[in-house]
Amino acid sequence: MKLLAFAFGLLTVTLVASSAARADDFAVVQFNDRHCQIWWDSAGDPWGAGWTKIAFGLPDHMAAQAALDNAIVQGVCR
Repeated sequence: MKLLAFAFGLLTVTLVASSAARADDFAVVQFNDRHCQIWWDSAGDPWGAGWTKIAFGLPDHMAAQAALDNAIVQGVCR
């Protein structure tokens, strides 16, 4: 029984630690050809040159999609 309690406690600690370490911020990245894409990690950058973050720190994919749709409507992205 102690082993089961220990395993459950270890699992709980692991899940809490991994959820705090995840980077859940999303970004909208515009490339030189005005193509835009949702980027899954706001802290991470695409490789190479020729891109700009036009929205970042978005809390979830739905907010990133709304920002992308808004950029398309405004003509910033195609």
